[in-house]
Amino acid sequence: MRSLALFLDRLSLGVDRVLRLIALVCLVLMVCFIVLQVVARYGFAAPPAWTEEAARYAMVWVGLLGASISFRAGFDPKLVKLPATFPRPILALGALLRGAAVLVFLGPILFYCFYGPGLNPARSFLTRNLYTTAETFDMATIFVAITVPIFIIAIFLHGIARCACALASMQSDDQPREPNAQDHA
Repeated sequence: MRSLALFLDRLSLGVDRVLRLIALVCLVLMVCFIVLQVVARYGFAAPPAWTEEAARYAMVWVGLLGASISFRAGFDPKLVKLPATFPRPILALGALLRGAAVLVFLGPILFYCFYGPGLNPARSFLTRNLYTTAETFDMATIFVAITVPIFIIAIFLHGIARCACALASMQSDDQPREPNAQDHA
């Protein structure tokens, strides 16, 4: 169990690093688009129409990827923060309820990314965005919509890794400890 938990944690960390890099690039792009919009509007009185939409799309990427980064870092909102001094069964129940809430909230969204009404993939969120283009430039909105399943899958991976690490640490705490030389002194 310990090796599986370590693998999942490393995979989660790797995904987190990639998503952080993408979010950082999108944040820089968003700021650049906004600066270009402001300079062109107030400096030249001729703002390009596409900068506002491009900044909005970059903001979507930053926001959704930021949610998965926050979840991995443990900055996700919690209704109740249980003290670590509580008994383990209560802490485990709290973690189980938190995981169930994430699954109940994000599971249907992920499902409808790939399937539409009547389990029809042609009516799914992603498929509909495949055939829709941005208003001000020629780009399929699938490149924006794809962030939704990416951030949900990343959050699920982070949650599974968190659970596996918690189970592995509980399992290792329950194992009888090997006596060492200091115990006999």
